[in-house]
Amino acid sequence: QVQVAESGGGLVQPGDSLKLSCVASGSTFRHTMGWFRQSPGKERDFVASISWNSGTTDYANSVQDRFTISRDKVKNAVYLQMNSLKPEDTAVYYCAAAVNIRNLKPGATVDGYEFWGRGTQVTVSS
Repeated sequence: QVQVAESGGGLVQPGDSLKLSCVASGSTFRHTMGWFRQSPGKERDFVASISWNSGTTDYANSVQDRFTISRDKVKNAVYLQMNSLKPEDTAVYYCAAAVNIRNLKPGATVDGYEFWGRGTQVTVSS
């Protein structure tokens, strides 16, 4: 089993930056890590993902060119650098791990990830 824990959320103004961190522990194996976000009354939406081994990344159109996902294999950590933040980026951000070898490309689907953190709040407001 993989345990996931996020940190780094906070209250910022439009145009500011934040860097979220996610530490994975327990089982060593995971093939993909992802970031999702959810606002009250809305579905949990895909933000970005990264292949653990290759480092291949994917982004939602809404964050393309503003957010960057990365990972540190030694620290078993993934990060989400968020720049030029907008009020519409306000949400609880979740880190997720995919381990099912029968679905090696979970992509933007919530069901493709088996283990989730409890979330960290990001609020962008003036």
